[in-house]
Amino acid sequence: MTKKILKGKVTSAKNNKTIVVEVTRKFKHPFYEKVIKRSKKYHAHDEKNKFKEGQEVSIIECKPISKKKTWQVIDK
Repeated sequence: MTKKILKGKVTSAKNNKTIVVEVTRKFKHPFYEKVIKRSKKYHAHDEKNKFKEGQEVSIIECKPISKKKTWQVIDK
C-alpha cells in the first residue's frame, strides 16, 4: 500500500522534533454543489528542528513515532 503525501502550512514549531501542520482541502458538497474548505492539523516528526511557523511543507505517512505523531516531514 502506498503512503499518503499531504501538503500544508506549519502552524506550530514549539515542541522539540515536532511540528504541527495544517492541511486544507477543498471539495464539492454532494447535494448543494458548493465548494467547501476543510482543514485538519497533523503532528509531524521534524528530526533537525529546521522548519519554522508559516513555511509550506510536505508530510508523508509513517509508522507511529508517538501517540499523536504518525507523519514525517519530507521537504519544503
